[in-house]
Amino acid sequence: MKLNCVVVDDSSIQRMIIAKLVNNHPNLHLIGDFSSAIEARNCMTVHSVDLIFLDVEMPVINGFDFLDGLKQKPQIVFITSKAEYALKAFDYDATDYLQKPIALDRFNASVKRALDFHMLKNDNLEEDDEHIFIKSNLKKLKIFTSKIKWIEAFGDYVKVVTEEDSNLVLSTMKSFEKDLPNDRFIRVHKSYIINIEKVERFNSKYAEIGVTKIPLSRNKKEDLVRALSIA
Repeated sequence: MKLNCVVVDDSSIQRMIIAKLVNNHPNLHLIGDFSSAIEARNCMTVHSVDLIFLDVEMPVINGFDFLDGLKQKPQIVFITSKAEYALKAFDYDATDYLQKPIALDRFNASVKRALDFHMLKNDNLEEDDEHIFIKSNLKKLKIFTSKIKWIEAFGDYVKVVTEEDSNLVLSTMKSFEKDLPNDRFIRVHKSYIINIEKVERFNSKYAEIGVTKIPLSRNKKEDLVRALSIA
């Protein structure tokens, strides 16, 4: 697992030091490093960011003002040379607070906290999500329905294709269809059930999920149009 990071610090030397620490860490991916909050905010409108290494004292917009202007806040690790900002940093639900000069072991401890929090948050999100249990290769697997892309008839089996992998389940399409939430899944062909949230485009013959073209039965296109308009 890698967290997408940005570094925001008006000091080019400090930026270079932190960027190097990020690049050397196996669980971090540097999206960009910026000298101002405005540049960072522009980047975050385009890229998904999990963690910001943020200097407090910056000209024009300081670190706290920058966070006040964000609608969605990623995890924050504040970086500053002054200890008196620590209390205020934790008012902003900071993951951690690093004082300059940054020690490697202290940096790694901050990253571990961010990773632990990220995993905990994702586990909680998944636990809230709908799921089904399937039997495949004599194993019982828990599958989150939001991750299923499509289900395909495969002889006496159905193939359940998810974002991570695919599994063969001894079942009929009709029987398997009953276990799926009908507001998210639709039978578009005798051999295919699709997750309508995964459809990227479609025409009269196919629905496209990633690079895969799923055939549409002649009478199913209207059902798909209706389902997509509701979704």
